[in-house]
Amino acid sequence: MDTKLKVFCTVAETKSFTKTSRIVHLSQPAVSLQIQSLEEFFETKLFDKTGQQVNLTVAGKILYEHATHILEHYNEVHKEIDKLTGTMKGAVSIGASTTLGNYILPRIITDFKRIHPKIKIKLRIGNTERIEDLMHSGFIDFGIVEGKASRSNTQTEKVISDQLTVIVHPKHPLTMKRAVSVLDLTREPFILREQGSGTRQHIEHFFKGHGLSIRDLHVALIMGSTESIKAAVEDGNGIAMLSRWAVKKEVEDGRLKTISLREGGISRDLTLIYPKKHHLSHADKELILFIKNYAYESF
Repeated sequence: MDTKLKVFCTVAETKSFTKTSRIVHLSQPAVSLQIQSLEEFFETKLFDKTGQQVNLTVAGKILYEHATHILEHYNEVHKEIDKLTGTMKGAVSIGASTTLGNYILPRIITDFKRIHPKIKIKLRIGNTERIEDLMHSGFIDFGIVEGKASRSNTQTEKVISDQLTVIVHPKHPLTMKRAVSVLDLTREPFILREQGSGTRQHIEHFFKGHGLSIRDLHVALIMGSTESIKAAVEDGNGIAMLSRWAVKKEVEDGRLKTISLREGGISRDLTLIYPKKHHLSHADKELILFIKNYAYESF
């Protein structure tokens, strides 16, 4: 029942079956079935559809008010059992944005599991916007992201700084220069992440700081993953800006090359996020402490 209630609350908050399906990783028909099951259980409609938007009925508003409390109590039960069974047991559901989820957290989680083998960890990867949505919908306990949190009810805490670097094909003409300017970048086919990506946020902010916008770039491709961007640059389809951690292997193998900017690189904070009113479990706190104290210089 808790999964159905989480889906119900997500639909109520997003007012969209489509957006809910993306957040909860269920197909749209599956989301509809979860809502239908609740409506059959309570023998009443919970939503009214107006165009592309769905709104709570009077019965739906009553259920939403109680469902949020039920889910909070469900979390409290888990915490009480965690206390009873000890801090070294439990389950953690963490969300991470792309760079962290693909290149940083897997090693951290592996090292953490060596110390705490009885703590089960579920990792979900998405862009910053999606991770924040998942967290506030109750599908993950906390997140670690590259972008800025957009909600006032999100608590943030810096973990470490990262650098975005310009990457090009090894035979690209820009590799002949000791350093390039921001204006040089506007003359090249540029490959970007999608809206909602933390990397995209920081690139937009960087160009804005130099009196430019994304519209001033010659955007060749917009891609939904770091891996696809690296492959596109390797194939000579343009240049990009990605985390130094994300491109380390390709640079070492000679498949990509980084170039310096005269104006300096982009430094960004990697940030822990968690709901302000949500009490973290002992297992959550144990993993957060491990993430904060990790030896990142080993990457």
